[in-house]
Amino acid sequence: MTTAPTEGLIAMLTVLGILALLVLPSAVGILRDRRIDRQIREAQEAREAYEDQKSSSRSTVPSTATWYADGRRSKKLVNS
Repeated sequence: MTTAPTEGLIAMLTVLGILALLVLPSAVGILRDRRIDRQIREAQEAREAYEDQKSSSRSTVPSTATWYADGRRSKKLVNS
């Protein structure tokens, strides 16, 4: 090999190394964000599943306070 191709190879490897150093933090940040998004999504799904399980065990009959409030609302509508 002569000097010119060797210098060209060294320059190309230097540029590729600098490019890798510039891109690496962005790639690490993107991967970290995706991992955090996945963890948040899994936590939300687990919470929804827990709330669905919890709400299915509850009674569907409204409380006395709701009946009282509904009765008062209907009286107001009739009187006005």
